[in-house]
Amino acid sequence: MPAPRRSLLLAGLMAALLSIAPLAGAKDKEDDRAHRFAVIGNGADHANGKANEDGEARLKQALADSSEKSLAFVVINGIKGEKESCGDRLYQARRDIVERARRPTIVSLAGSDWTACRNSANRTNAIERLNRLRELFHGEPESLGREKIHLTQLSASPRFRSYAENAHWKVGKVLYATINLPAANNHYLEAAGRNSEYEDRTVANRFWLNRLFAIARSDKAEALVLFSEGAVRPFYLDEPAGLRGLLRRDPVEKDGFEAVRRQIQGQAVKFDGKVLLVDGGKPHGRKPEIEWKGNLGQLSVGSMAVEVNVKLGKEATFAVEDAKQ
Repeated sequence: MPAPRRSLLLAGLMAALLSIAPLAGAKDKEDDRAHRFAVIGNGADHANGKANEDGEARLKQALADSSEKSLAFVVINGIKGEKESCGDRLYQARRDIVERARRPTIVSLAGSDWTACRNSANRTNAIERLNRLRELFHGEPESLGREKIHLTQLSASPRFRSYAENAHWKVGKVLYATINLPAANNHYLEAAGRNSEYEDRTVANRFWLNRLFAIARSDKAEALVLFSEGAVRPFYLDEPAGLRGLLRRDPVEKDGFEAVRRQIQGQAVKFDGKVLLVDGGKPHGRKPEIEWKGNLGQLSVGSMAVEVNVKLGKEATFAVEDAKQ
């Protein structure tokens, strides 16, 4: 090929590559400004003490419905109902189902997964079952599912090696994290002496929240999103106002979420972005919706599966797109 013609072809190829590069960069920036995630609520009906009769079928269907490539990840809020077995066979079967999910999937442990478990002598073996769940669902610093995303776990800290279920990851300018707060009053037990599991986990969760907010501030994240089963209720939407509120009797039972509620409220005030709590509590309306007070929001999904659209820019915005039983 003559040299002049070869030079013209090379020049044309370089021009084509240069014209494509900005488009690819523009697409990457667009991906950073918007993404979607899904949350699958637990099948347990805590209000009536019932559980979904076929938790396995429900989980399979929910994961199938959450298989779209446009979803950045899926969070499962609990892997079984309260009335289902606590045995290894069920745990392993649910783990196998989650591992086959098409999207990166993170399990946020629910109280129904472990707090009420008892052994053959009818004695509690909640802590042993919790440790088994940690081995099965949080044994590696990555999500489950066919496609993996890296997770940073609290267990990487020598002082808190047991707490692998607390993990964080980032999508764009949003920091996401799980925190073990079971629905039944945060597993606070009115027992004589030291309530060791609750107290030790409270220390670990306090450290975890301080770290998450420090990371979010350092990275100039636009939002921090926390997933848990227990509804922390940082602002009292149902609390009576005025004189009725002042005359309200003190609760008989200790509030197991009080410490974490105060910590989240205090940290949110010092954070420039938004803080969204996603939990397994019963939605206030007919379907899950985000309720905001200042920069602090709450999305209670109950037993439903929802998808959330996230848009970033001057500030993060979250919109619940879908709700399925």
